[in-house]
Amino acid sequence: MCRSIKTLRPPVIPEEATEEEMRAAALQYVRKVSGFRQPAAHNREVFDRAVEAVTAATRDLLADLEVRGSAAARSVERSVSEPRQQGAA
Repeated sequence: MCRSIKTLRPPVIPEEATEEEMRAAALQYVRKVSGFRQPAAHNREVFDRAVEAVTAATRDLLADLEVRGSAAARSVERSVSEPRQQGAA
């Protein structure tokens, strides 16, 4: 089951992960942890809440990760390491 959870961060995927991809990964995680592919009716609400919570945690994680070696990280590193240009006097 968890083998179907794919890595959702660049450069593994070329673009930012979609909400649908994050939710699919969260659903697979909750299925694995709970041991249920589909919960019984009396567990549906708690199962769905868990999927939403894991989706939100995934969204936060991906938004805050700093991936060294990525184009965005290289751009930031270059701007930090370049000396500031002084205005002409």
